[in-house]
Amino acid sequence: MNRTLTDLAVEVLSTADGRLKTARSHAAAKAWRDSRAAGAPLEIGDTPPPDRPARPDRPELLAPREMPKRRPGSEHGRIALIHAVAHIELNAVDLHWDAVARFAATPLPLGYFDDWVQAADEESKHFNLLCDRLEALGSHYGALPAHEGMWRAAEDTAADLMARLAVVPMVLEARGLDVTPGMIEIFRKAGDTDTVAALEVIYAEEVHHVSYGSKWFHFLCGRHDLDPAPLFRDLVRRHFHGGLKPPFNEEKRAEAGIPPDFYWPLAEETARREG
Repeated sequence: MNRTLTDLAVEVLSTADGRLKTARSHAAAKAWRDSRAAGAPLEIGDTPPPDRPARPDRPELLAPREMPKRRPGSEHGRIALIHAVAHIELNAVDLHWDAVARFAATPLPLGYFDDWVQAADEESKHFNLLCDRLEALGSHYGALPAHEGMWRAAEDTAADLMARLAVVPMVLEARGLDVTPGMIEIFRKAGDTDTVAALEVIYAEEVHHVSYGSKWFHFLCGRHDLDPAPLFRDLVRRHFHGGLKPPFNEEKRAEAGIPPDFYWPLAEETARREG
């Protein structure tokens, strides 16, 4: 019996080891692309995803306030920074496969699945690029503690696709567009050209992932005759538990389809709340 796309997604989500998870992610993405190219796409299916993805025993997961401070001027600090980004990328693999499986019953064009399978495939590559850098520097994924709150956005938006698109790609991944140029500069100043090269690949491809979120958010707004900007702000207020703070990479955000009137009012609210 042929496996469905949701079968493949749940297999990835149910795999704990990071390297094995990403290998299965690559294989699932290839199976989907090959079936699309052959004109006989896999059935989407209805296999339900787990509430939480499988995770390895390490890294130790800590609350955000318990995370040790990084000092990127030192080699240890730079290793910690790579480790933190690797953890984000592994969570992104699961977030994108979860977006495939959890919302499979929503009537959506096959292009929705094309985009999130592609994003999951690229996040898998990103995780492995960063693991390779950690190992080249004498460390490995799991050697340091990591942020336990990464999956909260998925849990908080599990029942609402528009909220998921608003919070995960259009807030969390868009934040990556804001901070990655500064990270690249840290490693460039340290002479670590291999990590610079890895982060430049990640930076270029993350623009696409944010754009997928914006595209499908606007698609659903059009379907339901909703005004995108105020709805985005309302969903973020209800489902995102952190504040939005500048600086924003307005150029890359605009390239990804998120204009300033989506996020600046939220940043101003954050400033008033914290001021």
